[in-house]
Amino acid sequence: MSIHIEAAPGAIAEGILLPGDPLRAQFIAENLLEDATLFNRVRGMSGYTGTWKGKRVSVMGTGMGQPSLSIYVNELLREYGVKRLIRVGTCGSFREELPVRGIVLAMSACTDSGANRQRFRGMDYAPSASWSLLSKAAAAAAARGERFLVGPVLSSDQFYNEDGDAWKLWARFGVLAVEMESAELYTLAAKYGAEALAILTASDSLVSGELTSAAERQTGFRKMAELALDTIIAD
Repeated sequence: MSIHIEAAPGAIAEGILLPGDPLRAQFIAENLLEDATLFNRVRGMSGYTGTWKGKRVSVMGTGMGQPSLSIYVNELLREYGVKRLIRVGTCGSFREELPVRGIVLAMSACTDSGANRQRFRGMDYAPSASWSLLSKAAAAAAARGERFLVGPVLSSDQFYNEDGDAWKLWARFGVLAVEMESAELYTLAAKYGAEALAILTASDSLVSGELTSAAERQTGFRKMAELALDTIIAD
């Protein structure tokens, strides 16, 4: 048992899905996993372990932003021996070719956070996905007939940016979308020798102004979760 996770030893699978919203974790456990059991409810951050296509998988919320995710991912990797982590979350599209509800496989994660500048003594670090998980996700998506994009995303510490046009600079350099957690996930996975990937669904578009409802963000995007589950159990 760690500080923020009350799971008993062995209660968490080696492969885990990490939505930001604990209610999305509950939805995945109750609607996709078989025989799911609750292993954590500390601070309302629900975590479950069940099976998907006969293989053991866990799912747990991480909260919003890199500081919150960092707490849970550090403990999952250090205390519970997790080996594969897939973030299943939402993002805001920077590009016309990424429509609302479109899927992104985040190859790398830019960031405006200062966390890695502190870690690396003022130097820059390039947080990147695991090629093994990325290639498996791309193959699984293609097999399912899903349309998806692969490329860099921005992990921002700011949901409300004072400069409403700041996103356009990132878009000009090929960044597909903005979210708030993947850079820290990729950095910690590298530190602990684990595999990590972010599979994201565009919940809104900074290009068109279209957005989804809170209810859809909480319980929708089922195909993203199924894709992540197929990926995390793939040999």
